[in-house]
Amino acid sequence: MSRITIKTKKHLPPALWPLWEKMQGYGAFENQAGVMAHRLPIFENTWAMLTELAEEGVLSKRHLELCLVTVSLINKCTYCVSHHAPKLAVQGVSETGAARLLDYQTHPELDEVDKLVVEYAIAITNNWNRTRDEIFTRLRAHFSEAQIVEMTWRTALCGAFNRFNDILQLDIEPGVVVREAAE
Repeated sequence: MSRITIKTKKHLPPALWPLWEKMQGYGAFENQAGVMAHRLPIFENTWAMLTELAEEGVLSKRHLELCLVTVSLINKCTYCVSHHAPKLAVQGVSETGAARLLDYQTHPELDEVDKLVVEYAIAITNNWNRTRDEIFTRLRAHFSEAQIVEMTWRTALCGAFNRFNDILQLDIEPGVVVREAAE
């Protein structure tokens, strides 16, 4: 059970209702958004940014979801894996494949660019202070600097969401299948 009460759209000022509705189009994140709604700047700025980035589509959904599921598996965030593994399935990585992303080197569902993306998400999460220039040379062969910045930001931000969701023990929304992230 969530350690913080979950607010709904009706608890927000009416001016933020359209953002709540846009957030719902992003996925079933009402519990996370409802906890963020205790601090309107957190709710408003987080969801305005996430929905705008999704609308722009600078980074492919496949590569984004590879990053988000990877960091969530590393951090063992069941909330995020439960929400993002299905989005990765839409991008062609099976549920079984999503569960074993950390074994990316021999992953049969990933091409070489996918493997690089997972390797980079692991570096952002575990080795940010020991990452060599070599990975950026490989990333630049496939991604623009804007895409690398977004991939870095979204992966790091997801790590923050993992901690936020887990420390506050956010419940997974009804209708979202629970996918355990713990080993």
